[in-house]
Amino acid sequence: MTLNKFNLPDVGEGLTEAEIVSWKVKPGDAVAINDVLCEIETAKSLVELPSPFAGTVTELLVPEGVTIDVGTAIISVSDDVSGDPTPADVRAPEAPAQPLYGKLPASDGGTTGSAQATESALAGGPLVGSGPKADAVKRRPRKASPASALSPNAPEVEPVQPHSPAEVTQSPGQATSPAAAVDNRPTLGGTITGLVNRVLAKPPVRKIARDLGIDLADVVATGSRGEVTREDLVSYQAQRDAELDKADGFWGKAGKPQDQRIERIPVKGVRKATAKAMVDSAFAAPHVSIFVDVDASRTMEFVKRLKSSRDFEGIKVSPLLILAKAVIWAAARNPSVNATWVDNADGTDGAEIQVKHYMNLGIAAATPRGLMVPNIKNAQDLSLKELALALNNLAVTARSGKTKPAEMQGGTLTITNIGALGIDTGTPIINPGEVAIVAFGTIKQKPWVLDGEVIPRWITTLGGSFDHRVVDGDLSARFMADVAAILEEPALLLD
Repeated sequence: MTLNKFNLPDVGEGLTEAEIVSWKVKPGDAVAINDVLCEIETAKSLVELPSPFAGTVTELLVPEGVTIDVGTAIISVSDDVSGDPTPADVRAPEAPAQPLYGKLPASDGGTTGSAQATESALAGGPLVGSGPKADAVKRRPRKASPASALSPNAPEVEPVQPHSPAEVTQSPGQATSPAAAVDNRPTLGGTITGLVNRVLAKPPVRKIARDLGIDLADVVATGSRGEVTREDLVSYQAQRDAELDKADGFWGKAGKPQDQRIERIPVKGVRKATAKAMVDSAFAAPHVSIFVDVDASRTMEFVKRLKSSRDFEGIKVSPLLILAKAVIWAAARNPSVNATWVDNADGTDGAEIQVKHYMNLGIAAATPRGLMVPNIKNAQDLSLKELALALNNLAVTARSGKTKPAEMQGGTLTITNIGALGIDTGTPIINPGEVAIVAFGTIKQKPWVLDGEVIPRWITTLGGSFDHRVVDGDLSARFMADVAAILEEPALLLD
């Protein structure tokens, strides 16, 4: 038997550390190559790690919630495969039909002396449902050992028709399924009840509950299949806070010890990476910021026409799409804003400016995990419709926490849409490795002088920050004026 250890890999260029968020396996599990072992949180995203080995999990070397360096051993897998790791959907046609979660061993009348064999019978039967969900997302099949099925950290299996405790614990004569039949074994009664009564929740929800110190069993579940949702946790936490301190609300009572009135939040993951990047950028690149008010009334009319167009049916269209196209157009007229300042590696003279003849357009996105800046590769080659689809996909992926590290690397110029939060403008900090960023303020009706008359128009304010080592004042002004010109007259994009 060979024991293989899997070290934490670099899942993105330059990754130095990651946190183990949740394990998807447990000692004793049989795994195949590419089965998901665990979920890790890198500096920018959640990533699932597939197994490079086939065999049996012998030990989890790092507990959940611990941050470790790349190259650290996290799990050991022996090449001694317990059971049949062959996925259910690729079994030979002549194989007899098996229950949903594996086959039950031959009955020994409840007299087996091996606890492991007994628990295998438990895991083999369809204790948690009679079949897969009709609308379930297809996942990579893996036959989990009983330890995995009963582990509080194992991935959840959502039941379609779960057995109630009464059904599972009925007398042997009334048993109507393998799950009920195993109740003949008195030593398993508590285990069966624990499995059936286990609270359903997805791994991210479990992590939030763990961080907040919430017992999921105390939370009222409102999910469509009886699972605890993120909203349930928020509601429970609010209620718990109100019960603990109704009078003070957010503020702690004056009579409490000081350490009970201070909330301490570890700086790690996305927040740690964002803090380092912003400090490096703010103190390495001399920022200069300029602002311009823009009459975006024609942009609003253009967006309205796009929304009613059959070509854009089913595609979310917003003024951000026009701004993105405007930034690409203006950068082509002012190439030095789409560049990078590169210092000599040894610190000596010889720095250079690298002007990029392609646009990887970054979009700053506020997500539940913090600020992310994924970028649209080669945005200059996309049509207006293709750019709209790319923006929609980028936003959905970022907010669901599925953005990959590669999608946040190689950006050349960034847009931050602070207007989505109702903010007029701001002084954004340049994304490291770039020399320009544009802040897009909210668009709202204001009095505007047009042809000598004061009339209501849709007005926005653009704010731009530039690395003054690369972009001089006149260049930044010309670039911002070009962006503003497109918002004032989108027809210029036809040139």
